[in-house]
Amino acid sequence: MSDNSITTVRAIFETREPADLAVEHLVQKHGIPRSDIFVQAAGDGNTAGSAPSGGDVSSSGYVRTDAPLAGEIEISVDIAADRLAAIQRNMGDLGAMRVSGR
Repeated sequence: MSDNSITTVRAIFETREPADLAVEHLVQKHGIPRSDIFVQAAGDGNTAGSAPSGGDVSSSGYVRTDAPLAGEIEISVDIAADRLAAIQRNMGDLGAMRVSGR
């Protein structure tokens, strides 16, 4: 008998760059529709992460100052429970500070 229960995975990232990469992995590696993945500030305020990264930093070293750096970024997605370990491991490999599943 297969377990077809659903669980929610939440991964917390310090900056936008690894969070964006995690979304791409969920879509491309795990086949999760992009519309089923939620990205939001981990806290109450709007944020682009705790430090500039990715598109906020140019190759010449210029750092955008208009993006709010007020905390971590949370990615959440509902998945089949039997995929939990693989997705948690993948999020950790991509730099998630915390990964939970329930």
